[in-house]
Amino acid sequence: QVQLVESGGGLVQPGGSLRLSCEASGSAFSTYAMDWYRRAPGKSRELVAVITRGGTTTYPDSVKGRFTISRDNAKNTVYLQMNSLKPEDTAVYFCHAAAPSGFTAWGQGTQVTVSS
Repeated sequence: QVQLVESGGGLVQPGGSLRLSCEASGSAFSTYAMDWYRRAPGKSRELVAVITRGGTTTYPDSVKGRFTISRDNAKNTVYLQMNSLKPEDTAVYFCHAAAPSGFTAWGQGTQVTVSS
């Protein structure tokens, strides 16, 4: 069973940057597609970044050009670099793994608060 542990959240001023990390257990990380989602208070969960096992990335328009997802398979870690943060980016951010077999796993989430 894969365990995902996020870190890097916190409080940042508008216009600032944060980098989230998500470390996976096990030896099959390189075979997973990895995603970052977020859930803001009173809103539904939103997909914010995807990276395939081949390294292809996709983003919704709401974060395109500001967020960058990357992965280091040697460290079993996926990152989310968030720049030019806005108050509307405030949310709990979750990483998600999807294996070719259909198995999926979620992290526990990390809070990001953008406020002056």
